Amino acid sequence: MMQTLIQTGLAQLGQAGRVPENAAALLARYGELLVEKNRVMNLTAITQPRDVATLHMLDCAALLDCAGFEGRTLIDVGTGAGFPGVPLAALVPSLKVTLLDALNKRVDWLGETCKALGLDNARAIHGRAEEAGREPNLREAFDFAAARAVADLRVLAELCLPFVKVGGWFLAMKGTDCGAELEQALPTIQALGGRAAEPFDYTIPHTEVAHRVVRIEKIGPTPSQYPRRWAKIQKEGQKKAP
Repeated sequence: MMQTLIQTGLAQLGQAGRVPENAAALLARYGELLVEKNRVMNLTAITQPRDVATLHMLDCAALLDCAGFEGRTLIDVGTGAGFPGVPLAALVPSLKVTLLDALNKRVDWLGETCKALGLDNARAIHGRAEEAGREPNLREAFDFAAARAVADLRVLAELCLPFVKVGGWFLAMKGTDCGAELEQALPTIQALGGRAAEPFDYTIPHTEVAHRVVRIEKIGPTPSQYPRRWAKIQKEGQKKAP
């Protein structure tokens, strides 16, 4: 069921013939492994096969239309169960994906899962984003940073933009009602060397769910004081607009 939904959904997204022939099968297998592991580890609240295929796999696949990932590098910040990084690695074999998460158990499972799926272009690393963003081998080292985490854009920007090269992009997966949130985050984005570009809106195939990718271009280096300590970042993200 999952494989058929994913296959037809990829066609609706205009990706049939542009992704590997085994992409739908790979993503369906990933979904099966996710649901199986979720019985003993809290990875996702979405467990029905149809919802896994649409709200996880096809939701991430929709990103293929908002940027050119071929031959690039991407870090998935706070990847959790591997979204959007693992689907993107399966759909774009030339994309080198780094999955960053603060929980060792998830990182271990992601490493095993990528190996089981034969995704040689994906690696899982353990670390907190606010600390990893200061590491010389990770800072401003990626063409893309992506986040599907439920957090305020001011927080996400500070956690993600330090990883992005000048000329690269931060892609934040959000709901279509995030306009005010983006407006409030603009000063933070600018301070971090970013500039908001035209967002990318889409509807997930086989659903009526509409989402938005907030696209932030990295136009200048991130100042050395960022990212700050987590408590400071979190406090900033809890401030209300005047």
